[in-house]
Amino acid sequence: MSLSATLAHRMTSALSDAGAIAEESTLEQARTLDRFLAGVEKRAFQIAKMAVRDAEDALDIVQDAMLQLARRYGDRPSDQWKPLFYRILQNRIRDCQRRRMVRNKLFGWLPGPAEGEESGDPYEATSDEARGPADRVMIGEAMESLELALRELPARQLQAFLLRNMEGMDVAETAQAMGCTEGSVKTHYSRAVHALRARLGEVW
Repeated sequence: MSLSATLAHRMTSALSDAGAIAEESTLEQARTLDRFLAGVEKRAFQIAKMAVRDAEDALDIVQDAMLQLARRYGDRPSDQWKPLFYRILQNRIRDCQRRRMVRNKLFGWLPGPAEGEESGDPYEATSDEARGPADRVMIGEAMESLELALRELPARQLQAFLLRNMEGMDVAETAQAMGCTEGSVKTHYSRAVHALRARLGEVW
């Protein structure tokens, strides 16, 4: 998956339309932004997929977050992009989850899927790629257990845990990305770690 490559010309156009910087600086800024997005897209996709449990929805979320960062904050200093991007990403994830809640309420009044239509969770239907030697099986099982445990975390705890561990963001950056205080980040993160330890044992 390479979202950033397909977005390069859009980002350049978005920055140019904003009229925030001169033409040459705009091109250089677009290249810098493209490199930034290329560096975070895979982790962002993993975070989105973990949250919404659907690869296509996660892909849409990440692409939209990238475009929004380019259009609204592309002219900002590059050291501001990381927390801004992840705040946009989390907002898009919440939007997707809200739409699902509304859709599920509406579908609750409708009959089940017609014969031949897909049903069930497409995430759970994904085939297990961890096959082969015993060590790969053990790793696959451990990752599956971790993923199941992460799914059970409340949304804010999951956000704090993924941003701090997967992305390596500090408390201040995580607080900006989540739109909350640093104290709240510490609380959400601590509760997430305790919950995961209780579920998985002392392996962290």
